[in-house]
Amino acid sequence: MSKPAPDFSPLLKAMIARHGLAVVTEANADDFLRAQKHAALFFLGDWERLAESNDVAAVLPELMKLAPGMGLAVVARAAERALQLRYRFNKFPALVFTRGQGYLGVLTGMQDWSDYARAIPALLAGDVSEPPPFKFPEGCAPAGDPSHIH
Repeated sequence: MSKPAPDFSPLLKAMIARHGLAVVTEANADDFLRAQKHAALFFLGDWERLAESNDVAAVLPELMKLAPGMGLAVVARAAERALQLRYRFNKFPALVFTRGQGYLGVLTGMQDWSDYARAIPALLAGDVSEPPPFKFPEGCAPAGDPSHIH
């Protein structure tokens, strides 16, 4: 039997401790978001498989400097799938941006610094909207969808 993966990488654990980052679950995510004018939720994903997860974790404090006063929380691994379905993104790691509980947008994967510097202020200045429809990655189809069979 394989050993279960740790919840967070050692790097992210250190970032949480050093910077006092909140960790949210399904049960307390809305409370956290209601308390923030703007917030970012960090979805780590499978950090043992995705090198980008630790890359994004390493720059979180610098990213937050792009939006002073914005709340930042790490999503507990056990809550990632449920909250992923709520915000409808299909790639980890991800940063979901909100105004209160309202969705503003998502940045997935590791970005160039100039892209973060441009995208984060633009997302925070944008309008609250519904998350986009969930899209399956190319080559995947939902269960029971015969259109992908040739």
